[in-house]
Amino acid sequence: MNYQFDRRDFLKAGVAGMAFFAVPRWLESATAAAGRKPNIILLLADDYGIPGVGCYGGEFKTPSLDAMAKGGVRFEHCFSEPLCAPSRVMLMTGRFPFRTGAVSNTGKAITPQKETIIPKVLKEAGYATALAGKWSQMAFMDTAEEGKAWGFDEFLTWDGSEGGRYWKPALCKNGQAVTVTDKDYGPDMLNEYVMDFIKRKKDEPFFVYYPMTFIHSQLYPTPDGTSGKGILADNILYMDKLVGKLLAELDKLRLSENTLVLFAGDNGLGLDCKINGKGISGNKGSMLEGGSRVPLIASWKGAIPAGKVVKDLVEFSDFYATIAELAGAKMPEGVKMDSQSFAPQLKGEVGTPRDWVFIQLQEEWYVRDQRWKLTQAGALFDMKEAPFKEIPVPADSKDPEAVAGRKKLQEVLDDLKPTSSKNGDHAGAGGEKGGGKKKEKKADKKKQ
Repeated sequence: MNYQFDRRDFLKAGVAGMAFFAVPRWLESATAAAGRKPNIILLLADDYGIPGVGCYGGEFKTPSLDAMAKGGVRFEHCFSEPLCAPSRVMLMTGRFPFRTGAVSNTGKAITPQKETIIPKVLKEAGYATALAGKWSQMAFMDTAEEGKAWGFDEFLTWDGSEGGRYWKPALCKNGQAVTVTDKDYGPDMLNEYVMDFIKRKKDEPFFVYYPMTFIHSQLYPTPDGTSGKGILADNILYMDKLVGKLLAELDKLRLSENTLVLFAGDNGLGLDCKINGKGISGNKGSMLEGGSRVPLIASWKGAIPAGKVVKDLVEFSDFYATIAELAGAKMPEGVKMDSQSFAPQLKGEVGTPRDWVFIQLQEEWYVRDQRWKLTQAGALFDMKEAPFKEIPVPADSKDPEAVAGRKKLQEVLDDLKPTSSKNGDHAGAGGEKGGGKKKEKKADKKKQ
């Protein structure tokens, strides 16, 4: 389902609806057995594009993620933004970067007075909510009260302005600094926190947003030591191990059949990598395919098909509508949303696939469908060989398919009217301009 309220936008985007409707029958049957709403865990890996995952043809070993895909649903065409903050803000708000103002690593301007994020609507729907991991690229999370303003009952976050994320990590628990030693490993501490939260809340519906600190540089040896495959491979394997531990904990607690686990990466890998031995186009920070093409894997035993591969387009704004639909939560009112639910595709149904995705980084943006990509400068690319190659199409091309593709995507851009402004449309989103207390920290945004 889609939550854009303008019918003209609805028609041009090729989306499914304009309001929140009833929970689908398949979801009713999936949750009826458990007698309650589904639990939802959203894991987000840092700087992790499709070449980092074995089941996508990547060169790295990821046995837990591969098993997760084998037992669930894998999406072939999931798109984030090219950098951390725009992706994370779009994921949490369900809105394009030019609407929120998070057009680069500028998410600290996003406050709970300006945007209503996923945990807020889930909290109102009766969910226990928690955050574990990297939050440093949205506004303040320094106190328990600030966490609740966002919609989180509790949190354990990495404070990027105070120290590292791996060994002897700078962690903040509900507004209090966590005492650590040189032997404490941040990723382990975050994973244990998530599993503890699940144990404590196992008898009520819960939502966990788990933006992992892996695999952003600077990387260090993991507790498992070195394998001889390289520091990146070792860190990916350890991250995969933690995902496996979390899934095993759900099995142990007999929660797997009532828990949807979503795993994605927030943008492309930070270096050139290959898929099935072939280099892809672009990486983190790039407006090429590799900057935004990320893994999306879903696990939900007994509720979604095993081994399903979905080739529909999905983008980060779509997590909002999908999660809200599954949770029976109400979408924010009076807000221009860009989110379209992929809940039917999770079940293996056709649904109403998204017709295009929108990607932005500062003053550059493009809209892409299954075949064509059109940039803000009017450059058209044939994407039939993506992610390995993007074929430029001459501006004067008379090819009927190219002409039709350009026309279609230009109409989308004309309708969206993107800008590179960091002000967003907060006045129209029901929030106050400049509202909310903004706390500046010393974190280097480029390094987060």
